[in-house]
Amino acid sequence: MTDKDVLHRFLFDDCDVRGEIVTLVDSYQEVLSNNHYPAPIQRLLGEFLAAASLLSSTLKFDGMISIQAKGDGPVAMIMAECNKHRDLRGIARLNPDAPQVANEEHSLRALLGQGVIAITIEPDKGQRYQGLVPMESDTLAGCLEHYFYQSEQLKTRLWFAADDQVASGFLLQALPRQLHGDEEENQDHWETLCALSDTLSREEMLGLDQKTLLYRLFHEQPLRLFDPANLRFSCNCSRERSAQALLSLGREDVEELLVERGSIDIDCQFCNRHYHFDAADVRALVGGDTLH
Repeated sequence: MTDKDVLHRFLFDDCDVRGEIVTLVDSYQEVLSNNHYPAPIQRLLGEFLAAASLLSSTLKFDGMISIQAKGDGPVAMIMAECNKHRDLRGIARLNPDAPQVANEEHSLRALLGQGVIAITIEPDKGQRYQGLVPMESDTLAGCLEHYFYQSEQLKTRLWFAADDQVASGFLLQALPRQLHGDEEENQDHWETLCALSDTLSREEMLGLDQKTLLYRLFHEQPLRLFDPANLRFSCNCSRERSAQALLSLGREDVEELLVERGSIDIDCQFCNRHYHFDAADVRALVGGDTLH
């Protein structure tokens, strides 16, 4: 394995199909180090992180894309987000009332139960967009393929793999017809590329460098590989954001918290940073003679 936290985009010169491949190592490990999860949930979180990384390449503006699923199974919530600058973070929350997850393979629906996946695009400036995807597939790849077909009308295939060290994702997507007007010819190209990609093994996705993997799959196809993009774990929490979260509670609730606890502490669940607000901090924040 020579690729760490790298995303490559590629394009087939003889047909209207594009692709992406991502490998996460250090960023994935940093996400896992911030919270301790059973192995099946680690792997699912790795898939979500890889998916958010792949989808971030669709951002044409400064902003964030997130993939979040909520359900009634052992995993109550799981999400990953990535911005245009390839800053990545993710988290999972377990359902305290559900049975403990055994260390074995579990499908998406076995971990999340009945639920829905939300894909949210949030520009730094502009309107927020959210698409909802029912969890009608046993895999994250299947759910996202359904999303692309329904919302974008683009044929898309996805493959994911993750273990306790590496998370990887692979995407193929049929583009609007440009090179070939013949629908049957385009369909033949698409089916050939998907059939080749279906031969991908978990071991190849997790163990091979990206160029070697692409050569194994498509050495007979004219493929153009673009410059790599590097990804990293990054959390956008701050004392200022925590203060704004306090303000959003309203003055009365903040004062009640302060009376009850003597000070207010906020922990970021993504990176475990700790923000402490004493009585003077809260008084300066909300103004006036705050109770203490």
